[in-house]
Amino acid sequence: MFLIGGDGDVIMHESLRGPRSGINEFIYIRLSLLLSFFLTPKPLFPLHQPPFPPSLYNQFTSNTTMATQTAGHGQANGKEFAGKFRTYEDDRNTPSQDTLYCTSNGVPMPHPYETQRAGVNGPLLLQDFHLIDLISHFDRERIPERVVHAKGSGAHGTFKCTKPLDDLCIADVFAKAGNECPVTVRFSTVGGESGSHDCARDPRGFSVKFRTEEGNWDMVANNTPVFFLRDPAKFPHFIHTQKRDPATHLSGSDDSTMFWDYLSQNPESIHQVMILMGDRGIPDGYRFMHGYGGHTLKLVNKAGDWVYAQMHMKSKQGTKFITQEESANYSPDHSQKDLFTAIEKGDCPSWSVEFQTMTAKEAEQLWEEQKINVFDLTHIWPHKQFPLREVGEFTLNENAKNYFAEIEQVAFNPAHMPPGIEPSADPVLQSRLFSYPDAHRHRVGVNYQQLPVNSSRTSHRVANFQRDGNMAFYNQGSRPNYLSSIEPISFRERSVDLDKVHGQFISSAVTFLSEIKPEDFNAPRALWEKVFDDKAKARFVSNVSGHMSTCRYPEIIKRQIAIFRHVSDDLATRLEKATGIKGYEGIANMRFNGTHNGMASDPKLRHANGMSGKVSSSAHDHNGAPIKGTHKADSIDHAGTNGTRVNGAATNGANGH
Repeated sequence: MFLIGGDGDVIMHESLRGPRSGINEFIYIRLSLLLSFFLTPKPLFPLHQPPFPPSLYNQFTSNTTMATQTAGHGQANGKEFAGKFRTYEDDRNTPSQDTLYCTSNGVPMPHPYETQRAGVNGPLLLQDFHLIDLISHFDRERIPERVVHAKGSGAHGTFKCTKPLDDLCIADVFAKAGNECPVTVRFSTVGGESGSHDCARDPRGFSVKFRTEEGNWDMVANNTPVFFLRDPAKFPHFIHTQKRDPATHLSGSDDSTMFWDYLSQNPESIHQVMILMGDRGIPDGYRFMHGYGGHTLKLVNKAGDWVYAQMHMKSKQGTKFITQEESANYSPDHSQKDLFTAIEKGDCPSWSVEFQTMTAKEAEQLWEEQKINVFDLTHIWPHKQFPLREVGEFTLNENAKNYFAEIEQVAFNPAHMPPGIEPSADPVLQSRLFSYPDAHRHRVGVNYQQLPVNSSRTSHRVANFQRDGNMAFYNQGSRPNYLSSIEPISFRERSVDLDKVHGQFISSAVTFLSEIKPEDFNAPRALWEKVFDDKAKARFVSNVSGHMSTCRYPEIIKRQIAIFRHVSDDLATRLEKATGIKGYEGIANMRFNGTHNGMASDPKLRHANGMSGKVSSSAHDHNGAPIKGTHKADSIDHAGTNGTRVNGAATNGANGH
């Protein structure tokens, strides 16, 4: 029997070696030379053709030069690592052939299936740490799945700035052409569980972690430019309607009652419903869909001036969709398989990164003249007025080595913004700034940002005064955990005047709930009348009526058809014919439990939930939009020229779709 030694030599097992003299010595040397040729570990890939990016390949080759096991000693990967901590990259890139089977505390074991028993036919022994270690860890392998976006896929790649945005934003990643940073992207469905079908009719999550030189920037986006709601307190309620019924435990596929009940009581959802039930409702995999930030951000330049901005990520592969009928023929993991396989064979997908921008003055005018609210997640910015400006692109060229470590544990937080990018007063965005990191601390742990996939990659050594907590790994050594004068920490001067960027809010505290208004139907109407062709309209009606067929209460369908009637009477008539249910003539005589009705014919029907509004009303005429005078004079007068709007065009359909 022969084993490979720590330095690559072939070693004869002691029990077979015997005295080395004469012919025995000759045979030993010859066999050693022969076996060393065949058994010495070779690189898994030719040196001239690395299977992944050079940075990872260099790390891989440096790690895999380590030899395999030393007989009888249990020293994996060479003596030079004895007494040292191994790195995440070492673990990620080491093949199984270079490892030794051990318990979790590093003790080598002869076989993973063996157990200790009280005699051959007796019960198990509690002292069998190997078995207890194995089973107890298995019992804890799962962390809570995401409440939303549980079914997902992802990959790694690189962002490259192609057209600087330095006139509008001081963020280093946009400072000059050629600037690059690594990215991790996670795509997902929204409502389904982790094991659900990824070709379900559902919005898609589209989150990107840009690891910039100034810290991580997380763009937590969707594949639709709008969402179902604009009041943040509605979010848990809406998501509950996307889950299983608490009594029957049926999903929306078998019982759509909760889904349509919510929509029929919150008519501002109509814009997203038009997109969801249209062709974009089931994209043909993640490579063939766009991404939209949805929320309004602020970009700040070196002069301290700022503009409002919306971010778009345009698929360079184009867009494709799957019809409702076709979706039944696809694998539940079609999107995952398509993304992984494409990258594996070198067909790496990419997206351009583009911005729409407007000044504070333009935002006020947009509401006053067109009733478009930049703080409203159900509204879009017209592309003809606010064309897209390309700033860069990212390409996904590396699949995860370990899905759980790199995709399931990746955590995106819209509050992660480098200098030069700031949040707006969009109330749903403001709520998400808290909700996302709060969910991560619950689901992954308080130190979730210490996980390699979530940590930043900056040239400066990151330090703060956060310590301890569950699974603290990088606990900042013996450095003081307070602002110390004995061992002082370094600081960098502020680069953004936050007082100027966010200082326009001077107001009394108010209660607020949005109300449905005629302008909320303008963009949905443009979709039906100017974007959908005849075949798309027919598919839309089929999709809606088919989904409504499992709704148990006709009253809900009557209300929803009334909402569709404000989009188009033609659409409502088609749905009545398809469902066999006559809808109401409109919403003027309806009260909603979730939304104030700004179109009610009777003032008694205006307030949501039947409240009278006598003491105070949470309805406000401008629906939370930035009306004239909202911004301070310096925000209006010193906002610059809004950059160079020269490389955008209104090519995405009517009214910005």
